Amino acid sequence: MDISGKTQIAIQQATAQVTAQPGAAAPDAAQTAAREFEAMFLTQAVEQMLESVDIGDFGGGHAEETWRGFLARAYADQIAGQGNTGIAQSVEQTIAAYRAAQTKDTGL
Repeated sequence: MDISGKTQIAIQQATAQVTAQPGAAAPDAAQTAAREFEAMFLTQAVEQMLESVDIGDFGGGHAEETWRGFLARAYADQIAGQGNTGIAQSVEQTIAAYRAAQTKDTGL
């Protein structure tokens, strides 16, 4: 499986916290990384949807483009906060599987 970009960074950060602090509450790190990934993913999806919205006579220009990103992030945070998409749970399960495979390989 090829993991790249921000997903790989999130997994590495979660794994680093586990190995740096044995016995620490590792699920919190995985849960935080999963929720951040979900919010980032949803932000990109909402931004794409907002680009197709006709706002009429209001707006336009550079300022609208700037604020549209903030609006997309706010919508994405609300959607992610509901916990209904399943994205964060899927990422969390993937991180857990990655940790289990890494533990098995290193014998820890």
